[in-house]
Amino acid sequence: MRRKVLFILLSVTLALQAQVLYKVSGNSAQAPSYIFATNKIVGIEFLDSVPSLLTCFSHCSVVLTEFAIQDYEALAALRVAALLPDSIRLDRYFTTEEYQKIDETMLLTLGMGMDKLCRMKPSYLTAMYRNELLHKWLDYDDQRSMEAFFQAIASDKNIPVRAIDDIGETMFMLFDREPFHWQCKELLQIIDYPEREVRQERTLAEMYRMGRLTDMSYQILSPDNQSTQSYSDYQIYAARNKEWVKRLRPYLVNGGAFITLDAIYLGGEKGLLEQLRAAGYRVKSVNR
Repeated sequence: MRRKVLFILLSVTLALQAQVLYKVSGNSAQAPSYIFATNKIVGIEFLDSVPSLLTCFSHCSVVLTEFAIQDYEALAALRVAALLPDSIRLDRYFTTEEYQKIDETMLLTLGMGMDKLCRMKPSYLTAMYRNELLHKWLDYDDQRSMEAFFQAIASDKNIPVRAIDDIGETMFMLFDREPFHWQCKELLQIIDYPEREVRQERTLAEMYRMGRLTDMSYQILSPDNQSTQSYSDYQIYAARNKEWVKRLRPYLVNGGAFITLDAIYLGGEKGLLEQLRAAGYRVKSVNR
């Protein structure tokens, strides 16, 4: 009996922590909108564990996300943005031994060596290698991602999907938010220490499943974090959150927006949820 009571108490505690769906109202909003935190490692089967999620989604009139993956013109522009200028040769930024290591790793992991990838920016190579690590060790599958799911459902129901950033800002965030020399350093780092990346993403996914969004931000800011998602990235996210609050205002005033974003942007003192509260909105967990 005692064990049963303890189990129930633990279950209630976890349920109270599992806050990944938020209602946004007030500040002249004509109707509520909703923000749903996602995690790229956690697949769409997790959605069944979030009460009221699909009900909230069914009331939406527009879906807002960081990047609209079904915008094929934008996807084509991103492929071009991933290329280095003709004046830059990537092998000049590494020693012969380092470049050979990169070549061997890419060939083994991606099936392509640097003879085919030498025109790509270091940040793009890092992202490609990182995704392969997550696929191998954490079963990451971009076809099962939550953001892709909601965008696909919205498309089927003729609900418009809008990107919060324009294509130029998306390209900057993906490929150019860090100086070129730092991109080169991170590429070598993830090749030398892939376990750091996997460990960090596993920890963030565990926190996400428990709805610990603030702890996720602390995890990224922690001095122990040696992954490619670093303190400097968080500062860039924080600055962008302030701009996002301004861009979201017309949608929040009209109401009926369903905002789906990676959880790492939402929690913490500089996360989007706190930025919205600071701007005068009421932001409350739907499943508290």
